[in-house]
Amino acid sequence: MGRIISIANQKGGVGKTTTAINLSACIAQSGKKVLTIDFDPQANTTSGLGVDKRNLPASVYDLILGEKRADEIICTTVVENLSLMPATMELAGAEIELIDFEQREYILKRILVDLKYMYDFILIDCPPSLNLLTVNALTGSDTILVPIQCEYFALEGLSQLMHTIELIKKRLNKRLELEGVVFTMYDSRTNLSAEVVEEVKNHLTKKVYKSIIPRNVRLSEAPSYGLPITMYDAKSKGSEAYMALAAEVIAKKIM
Repeated sequence: MGRIISIANQKGGVGKTTTAINLSACIAQSGKKVLTIDFDPQANTTSGLGVDKRNLPASVYDLILGEKRADEIICTTVVENLSLMPATMELAGAEIELIDFEQREYILKRILVDLKYMYDFILIDCPPSLNLLTVNALTGSDTILVPIQCEYFALEGLSQLMHTIELIKKRLNKRLELEGVVFTMYDSRTNLSAEVVEEVKNHLTKKVYKSIIPRNVRLSEAPSYGLPITMYDAKSKGSEAYMALAAEVIAKKIM
């Protein structure tokens, strides 16, 4: 049975989608069968994995409205072993569309019941806000992986997110746990990056991944070519960092 991991942070611009794309690809390239769910209306994970979001016959939007089955929207990507539930901008209207649905917080969880037996890992790229889509993702997940940018307000955002996790655990998903925190956009030339890392480690200790994602030009270029970093520039520091993170995620034992 596969592990279901939401990649989430209520703060935007922290490397969430970059992590969804590249962590999914690196886990798949290690030989694991992976499904990535693009649950962000910006649909950047979809295009970042080489799928044209402008010409999709159906997407995750149609799935959660009950108009399509999962097997009708799941598509292949440029990465072997990696499948995708693609998104389009239509997903932005889902919250209004679902307002009259019963138990609307559990829609994605019900979809994942069968899928988790078909994949080793299911990774969900969440929107950068606590909306109904994010709540659905966290309700259907085993764990939440939190990318944190190495900047001044990182701890403030993390404390808000930890509060959200506790609320979801209390009301919707008792099994939800923190998978871990991964630092992104690390700049070794600044003292601030190192200070943020140490401060978060002091708060979370065992929940912080050793792998740190550097600020890397090649990482920011790769999505425009529809490729994960390992296929765009396998020798870059960004590629090495995400391969190391994937190894940590695969090796981690979840209770």
